Amino acid sequence: MSKTLIVLLIVAFASAGIFGQAKRSKFDPDGSFWIHGDPPADLSDVSAINLNAKKLRRLPAPGLELKSSKTLRFQVLNVTRESFTFRTVVLSNISYSFTGKFLKGGVYAAANLDDETPVLEGTLTKYEHGQKVAEAQLKFVYFGGT
Repeated sequence: MSKTLIVLLIVAFASAGIFGQAKRSKFDPDGSFWIHGDPPADLSDVSAINLNAKKLRRLPAPGLELKSSKTLRFQVLNVTRESFTFRTVVLSNISYSFTGKFLKGGVYAAANLDDETPVLEGTLTKYEHGQKVAEAQLKFVYFGGT
């Protein structure tokens, strides 16, 4: 083999990720996250956290869904594999914030996730008239829609 061919092969392998860093796997948590277990009484009005970045019809609108079927849209949203935070809009003087993390990576809709294994954990905080009225550390399970 010529030196030129060897250099070209090394460059090709390096750019393909064969040498050096492993390629990052895709992360896509789109779907609904339901509280695992019973929530505390002061957060019992929460139904689900809905992520739907691709605006798929099979998934609910993005936001925090309440048991009253109202959805508080995200005002601020940050979704990465390492961190998930949001703040909702205010509706009837009520808003929520969340700071947490995903417990696993991958494409959630393609994974075989059950409704008993938490995939998200963090602190959900409820505000009324801008004042904190409830807060709890919660775990959530995944539902990818029908």
